[in-house]
Amino acid sequence: MSVGALEIRQAVHSELPAMVRSLGQWAYFSDRLTRQEAGHGLLLVAWDRGLAVGDVYVWLAPAEEPELRVHLPGVALLTHLEVLPRRRNRGIGSELLWSAEERLYAIGHEQVALGVGLDNDAAQRLYRRLGYVEWPYGEVATTEVVYHPDGGHELRPELCRIMVRQLGEDHSEKSDDRHAG
Repeated sequence: MSVGALEIRQAVHSELPAMVRSLGQWAYFSDRLTRQEAGHGLLLVAWDRGLAVGDVYVWLAPAEEPELRVHLPGVALLTHLEVLPRRRNRGIGSELLWSAEERLYAIGHEQVALGVGLDNDAAQRLYRRLGYVEWPYGEVATTEVVYHPDGGHELRPELCRIMVRQLGEDHSEKSDDRHAG
């Protein structure tokens, strides 16, 4: 997918150095590329003139959280949506989500879900604006993986709202945003 100079595509191993130069997180991207090769997900990266400016991982393996496996069996999860701080609020996060949704719908998925931290009001507003609704089963205890520049990582407990979107539904915000100058 390409919008202006922005191009969103599935990442490949040869792009790892370029992704890490702009987004950091060598251990994270290396892990997600390995998972992608095993068929457990898709790593989508937004590029602007050769610079990685954002990414999202589409988790296709069974969810780690038991509540998700029970209430949303087989539903793909969008994880680790991020955009470089200096590039936020320009539609890149929305384009990453739409690209992931389109790919999932094309391979037969009818729903997608994501978890968002209780204190992440900006992300919750974005997801609601894009048609995501909170599921009726309450918050879910998850584990946030924080990657450090030295290659290490730590696990932190995080309580999340689970938001779900039916795929194949169009929403006017999408077409308005894509045509806005």
